[in-house]
Amino acid sequence: MKKTNLILFGPPGSGKGTQAKYLVDKYELLHISTGDLFRYEIGNATPLGLKAKEYMDKGQLVPDEVTIGMLKNKVDANPDVKGYIFDGFPRTIPQAEALDKFLDSQEQSVTGLVALDVDDDEIVKRLLKRGETSNRPDDSNEEVIRKRIEVYGNETAVVYDYYDRQNASHKIEGVGSIEDIFARLCQLIDGLI
Repeated sequence: MKKTNLILFGPPGSGKGTQAKYLVDKYELLHISTGDLFRYEIGNATPLGLKAKEYMDKGQLVPDEVTIGMLKNKVDANPDVKGYIFDGFPRTIPQAEALDKFLDSQEQSVTGLVALDVDDDEIVKRLLKRGETSNRPDDSNEEVIRKRIEVYGNETAVVYDYYDRQNASHKIEGVGSIEDIFARLCQLIDGLI
């Protein structure tokens, strides 16, 4: 059975997490957030979690094969879903290639990468507002927020180009009410599946 495999893409504060919740319900997809995977695997002291923690404790990036291993565990544990929403992954070209290879081994592929297009000033405004209630220090400092946006632009945005070369990247306007953005997402996704 061909599954719907979406990469929800955009800078921090673009609304990926909010929209993912709605998409999960409408399309019966499994939301796979790398942050959630890491918290689960580390919290349950799994072999992959312990390995990831080892790198994180040293301030190093967790190798892609560890992250892909966690992703594979989540997919294998949920074989009957209609597809997946990947949130926060892939962040680099090697991760995109590893995801493609993994999906190919499942006789699947990426249905589409959907980028929420939001300008930098709007993102700063959203994250500062979120910072008032989230207790996340990285959401409370405009300088840190702008640095995160810059890192996204320099390191992660290339993934959009990678999937664009496969005719799988799509942008939608990520500004407006949650309902308006969701309607635009659904219109696009309905055309992909």
